[in-house]
Amino acid sequence: MIVSLGIILLGAEIFTNGVEWLGKKLRLSEGAVGSILAAVGTALPETMIPVIAILFGEGEAGHDIGIGAILGAPFMLSTLAFFITGVAVIIFKKQHHNYPNLNVDPQVIKRDLGFFILVYTIAILAAFFSVHTYKIMIALGLVIAYGIYVFFTLVNGQTLGEEHHINPLFFDRKNIHNPRLNRVILQTLFALAVIIAGAKIFVNDIEQLSVLLGIPSFVLALIIAPIATELPEKFNSIIWVSKGKDTLALGNITGAMVFQSSLIPALGIALTPWMLDFKAIISAVLALLSATIIYLQLLLRNRMTPFALLFGGAIYGIFVLLVIIGVIR
Repeated sequence: MIVSLGIILLGAEIFTNGVEWLGKKLRLSEGAVGSILAAVGTALPETMIPVIAILFGEGEAGHDIGIGAILGAPFMLSTLAFFITGVAVIIFKKQHHNYPNLNVDPQVIKRDLGFFILVYTIAILAAFFSVHTYKIMIALGLVIAYGIYVFFTLVNGQTLGEEHHINPLFFDRKNIHNPRLNRVILQTLFALAVIIAGAKIFVNDIEQLSVLLGIPSFVLALIIAPIATELPEKFNSIIWVSKGKDTLALGNITGAMVFQSSLIPALGIALTPWMLDFKAIISAVLALLSATIIYLQLLLRNRMTPFALLFGGAIYGIFVLLVIIGVIR
């Protein structure tokens, strides 16, 4: 597990460098780089877990695992990922000249969280419709909503200009100020492959550990799977925080939250009965609560502090405690 985490960290360092250059080459804003390129790039491989479980799993058990994995990603991102990022900000506070305020574009994160709260609430409410045709309509609406989100993210914000310092591309050291686009793409894809490889090793170890400890399959799908498959790839955010690039760091998480709460639930709504039990509803409500706390701080004060992010850890801990003591089964 330690070796696999080292592989993931190495891949994350190469990936953040590559994706920043890709954003600059494509003349994208910091928000677009963090919320779309980085977020979807690192979240996409993990979406295979619910897809495979739903399409190729064995009946109801496959659906349960798929739904657990679908709900687990937004829950982990909006709680544990925020918490770890908040801790990183405190550790690297010297990189933040306005500490405890983050070096973040509040409009970018406010937009992401607003979309997340809206689409995820709609996705959860879809479970209360008995007519599947209505659920299909909601699933289609979630897909359209993500398309609207991508459009607004791409058209808003200033491009990554010269003032945004980026270290030389690892795969093109000779061209320090203007690396070739094909080398940028190659490095980004290579880094993503390294991250995925490290995460797969980590997943295998976690799964074996869960079997040894006798952890139920739903807990594995809702808690263990997202931690094992998606959280390691959010080391990108820690690297960006260490460099004071908080919009990229937070956008990497909030952008993945939007992706994982719209397109992926749409798949679950369309291909499963999408009947959510008590534990599923609780995880969704806690995820929305954590996101709302940060959204309200941005809405009321137009700034972010790491202390609001730390609430995510407490909310995550509450859920795990409820599972341990048997309140949630």
